Amino acid sequence: MNDRMYYVTFLRHGESVGNQENRFQGQADYPLTEKGREQARSLTSHWMAERVTFDQCFASPLLRAWETAQIVSSALDVPLMEEPLWMEMNNGRLAGMRDSDINWDEPKMVTPYTRMGETGESRLEVFLRAGRAIQSILDRPPGKYLVVSHGGILNMAMYSLFSISPQAQHHGPRFWFRNTTFASFSYDPEFHNWRLLHFDRPHWG
Repeated sequence: MNDRMYYVTFLRHGESVGNQENRFQGQADYPLTEKGREQARSLTSHWMAERVTFDQCFASPLLRAWETAQIVSSALDVPLMEEPLWMEMNNGRLAGMRDSDINWDEPKMVTPYTRMGETGESRLEVFLRAGRAIQSILDRPPGKYLVVSHGGILNMAMYSLFSISPQAQHHGPRFWFRNTTFASFSYDPEFHNWRLLHFDRPHWG
């Protein structure tokens, strides 16, 4: 491994009770289902077979991400640290709801400044938070880092790496992180060069 290089892997958590019940999760806290635990174990087995290693794991403190991180980091013998910057978007009144529960209209114009669920974060705020989370990794020495987090914040992290700004009306690319999908990057700070190495399917089922 080049001593100046960073290697960063973004991993979405396994299936949660909120996923299973088709709820808008946001920062509402749901544990993994047994299927979600098996997804995390399956991915870990895949990484062990491929001899994948990490120097440090950072995880959202929300249960679904934290439990996924515990399963992976324990099996791979990776130090695990809680990092609230990697929590999912605060989606305000939507947290814990199903589609059928929503009793208000979305604004006709949804801008990067529009707050999710009326009282949550805007996409711009989540984009900026994702940038701070990435900065917190790059403030550390070069190495191999694993981030266990959530689909919304990981999308904004991808926007940050690819220099894409949040757009109005939910336009712009969407990176589909299914449960235990991961994306791996290298970063060369000498040339400010991010390279996507893998955007991989889940390793289960």
